[in-house]
Amino acid sequence: MPRPLRRLPGFASRPTVSRLTSVRAVRRPPSRCAASTGSWCGRRACVSAPSRTPCSTPSTPTRVDAPAGGFYVSAVPLSLHNTLTRRLEPFQPLAPPRVTLYTCGPTVWNYAHIGNFRTFLFEDLLRRYLELSGYDVFHVMNLTDVDDRTIKAAAAAGKRLEEHTAPFVAAFFADCDYLRIRKAHVYPRATESVPAMVRLVQRLLDTGVAYRGEDGSVYFAITKFPNYGRLSQLDRREIKVGARVASDEYAKDDPRDFALWKKAEPIDEQVGAAWDAPFGRGRPGWHLECSAMSLDQIGQCCRVETLDIHAGGVDLIFPHHEDEIAQSEAATGKPFARYWLHGEFLNVGGTKMSKRFGNFLTARDLREQGVDAAAVRLLFWQTHYRQPLDFNDDALAGAQEAAKRLGEFHERVRFVGSGPTRARGRGTLAQLAQRLQADFRAALDDDLNAPRACGALFEFMRSANRELDREAAGSEDAQRAQAALAEVMSVLDVLPTPKQLDSGLVAWVEERIAARDKARKAKDFKEADRIRAELKARGVEIEDTPSGTKWRVV
Repeated sequence: MPRPLRRLPGFASRPTVSRLTSVRAVRRPPSRCAASTGSWCGRRACVSAPSRTPCSTPSTPTRVDAPAGGFYVSAVPLSLHNTLTRRLEPFQPLAPPRVTLYTCGPTVWNYAHIGNFRTFLFEDLLRRYLELSGYDVFHVMNLTDVDDRTIKAAAAAGKRLEEHTAPFVAAFFADCDYLRIRKAHVYPRATESVPAMVRLVQRLLDTGVAYRGEDGSVYFAITKFPNYGRLSQLDRREIKVGARVASDEYAKDDPRDFALWKKAEPIDEQVGAAWDAPFGRGRPGWHLECSAMSLDQIGQCCRVETLDIHAGGVDLIFPHHEDEIAQSEAATGKPFARYWLHGEFLNVGGTKMSKRFGNFLTARDLREQGVDAAAVRLLFWQTHYRQPLDFNDDALAGAQEAAKRLGEFHERVRFVGSGPTRARGRGTLAQLAQRLQADFRAALDDDLNAPRACGALFEFMRSANRELDREAAGSEDAQRAQAALAEVMSVLDVLPTPKQLDSGLVAWVEERIAARDKARKAKDFKEADRIRAELKARGVEIEDTPSGTKWRVV
């Protein structure tokens, strides 16, 4: 039995307004196109038309499958909200089908909390949908294992930097596995990328946008980069000419020349966070690390100096991402990233989840409480990634129940689909599956609108269950429904984790089913019903089909 959820400090248990069952997808009209294709109309005019009459123009499919190895062509392409322009823009990678994606990873001074993982999960949604759409994604996620916080934490623990960060790196990967986050192709660590950082600092010194301060550190002169502040919409009048800041984090209303390379201090030497460089022994600044690692990785892989997508949390817009742009573009003379995507905060009682506020949960907390990863993913998909999400026990419990219903529905469809191949229905389930695929893609093409995609999924489940209740669906229809569900789950991945069945339980269930079959053949229906009840009491649900009795643990 899962342990009760630990209530967070400041948690108010209240009904959630984002129940999955209340979500509604934008539905396509139930008419078919007049064109000979017979496919559901994918034209925007048809979807939004007040009348539900057939389209009088030839239909253009929303997507066309290319041959193996190709990529999708979209009549209504994927659009993403670009923080740099504050606009929704059609996604156009530099060299399709390749997409270079850089996401800011964890700072491994401590365990990542689920507020951090909301960002990592939104990035997982992005990557999965790009891959479903046929793009060849090269995903880089850094691990920040040297910065102000890791050094202070290692010193406080009396450890060397690598010794202190190693368990948190391992925990991060374990948490990613638990939450079903696809692994990045490369995880460069800051401590292993210092040569690339030294080269970038030297490049900036050579171009004249960086200088060595009297304190021995190297700084970036923000007044020498005219576009500084564009991402964060900084008022350049706030810039303090010649003022410097050595800290990794500072306020937007106090912009100063930031540190690229920090002179080694005794605490750095103590924990092993100092390296030799032509401009003095020291360590990299946090902002420099991401620029150097991303440019180094896409340079090795793709021979480019511009990312297609750079993603992270909204708290990184300033100063981190602003400074990344400045130092990267000053060095290369090229745009650093074509699209900037930022996920909003996970809140508790309206306050950002943060270790600083003591209102956080880690992924391992949820795992130890028996929370299925499917529920966490489903909860996060209920709110658009650019909207704050308030985390509470009621919302999580609702997501767990919804994930359970999805699992039961998936099993039901699978049972019907595994029946005799000659069984044919009236085709309604197949039509519903086709509509699900169209609505699902239309939702995610619209700036990864996961709430709308979930609405389409749950509407499909309700409609399909009605068809199954009427026993109107044959195995071929169910197989098409299975294929549609597989496509949706390749992105959302919200089916409950399969239960590990004890071999003794399997043997007992098979013996009970055999005894029930024997009772039914002898027309001892009272005994057959008693065995069914006995199985149900053990959490085993059975279904009689033409090909025999099937069972599952619920």
